Amino acid sequence: MTPFEIGLTALGAMGLLVLGGLHVPIALMLCSFVGVWAIKGSLGLAATMLGLAANDAIASYFFGVVPLFVLMGFLVAEAGLGRDAFDVANSLFRRVRGGLGLGTVGANAIFAAITGISIASAAVFTKIAVPQMIRHGYTPRFAVGVVAGSSVLGMMIPPSLLLILFGILTEQSIGDLFIAGIGPGLLLAALFGIGIIAMASFTPGFVGKTDRDDVDALTRRDLLVRGLPITGLILLVLGGIYAGVFTPVEAGAMGAIGALLIGLVKRTLSPAALWRVLVETGLVTAAICFLIIAAQMYARMLAFSGVPAGFGSFVATAEIEFWALMILYVLVLVVMGMILDSSSIMLILVPLMLPVVQPLGVDLIWFGIVTVLAVEIGLLTPPFGISVYVIKSTLDDASISLGDIFKGALPFALMMVVVLGLVLAFPVIATGLVPN
Repeated sequence: MTPFEIGLTALGAMGLLVLGGLHVPIALMLCSFVGVWAIKGSLGLAATMLGLAANDAIASYFFGVVPLFVLMGFLVAEAGLGRDAFDVANSLFRRVRGGLGLGTVGANAIFAAITGISIASAAVFTKIAVPQMIRHGYTPRFAVGVVAGSSVLGMMIPPSLLLILFGILTEQSIGDLFIAGIGPGLLLAALFGIGIIAMASFTPGFVGKTDRDDVDALTRRDLLVRGLPITGLILLVLGGIYAGVFTPVEAGAMGAIGALLIGLVKRTLSPAALWRVLVETGLVTAAICFLIIAAQMYARMLAFSGVPAGFGSFVATAEIEFWALMILYVLVLVVMGMILDSSSIMLILVPLMLPVVQPLGVDLIWFGIVTVLAVEIGLLTPPFGISVYVIKSTLDDASISLGDIFKGALPFALMMVVVLGLVLAFPVIATGLVPN
């Protein structure tokens, strides 16, 4: 077999193993190792090359951004800033039809700007927002749908772990990716808000209560006490990056220190909570390390096989239109989102597509935003939608089924498709703020 045929066989075997239930990183490592062994004809050489790939994957200084932002996200959640964001947003939107839904979206947007983890947003606001919305007369289906939909803002509004992962995989500036995520993230939040108002006005049966919510207004002092720590942390992290004061790694460290200090001042971080945060940070970081090592091995195997170069030559000689290629890529991302988690999709497809799109002169920052947006849709689509499963497990309410959550999230998935189409048609939405 030629190296190209071996590469294709390894890809097919990996797909079968993943569909058979094997964890994606293990499938990537196994098929990459066997593929390199078959291509080079030496077991020792394959082991050495893949060992070097594993070392190179996480030896970079810029990989330090991952554990630091994960730590900051968990500290923020434990410090109770999610509830503070929810209370502030609800107070601001209390007089608007569907105000609690708008408050949930606003709170998720604020929370996303200091965490970057969609799963954390889904878990926090399932506990905070869903009981409140149901108590005020909203249908359970709509309440969980709002939380599921708005939780994906954590993967687009910076800092975002998926954008960090894309930056590591493609060697792009994480700071530029963060800046590029601002426009699409805010557009997505705005469209969610407009959609909620429209649903509350025109589909009262789906939403439930459509009159103004009787939520108590916060005093000016309460708004300051609850809003200033969140605002300060956002300005510290994102303002430091955009102003050039911090690198993304340094910003993650400063954000973690800031979140720790806020938790200690608020007295919401007990020794047990702090230990839980450290353990969870270690587990998530280890899982991400494993994923990135697997992706680096996979990328090396693809390079040895010549599969990406072969795909690039095929695209060039077949004269496939650029937009046809992008639409096909987006469709594959969305379909894969129905069976795989977001990180795994990026690990599989980005190394495969990168050598194809680079010769076409594609702006990789814009390409990253398109990729993350398309992958995010998979967080809400059956059968795997991970945000939906997180909400279901956090709710612990047998009366709300998985089907109810998927149906509630459907309007938000459709709104995400609209934003994805706008970013494809108007790249300036993503790239307009990025410095040249």
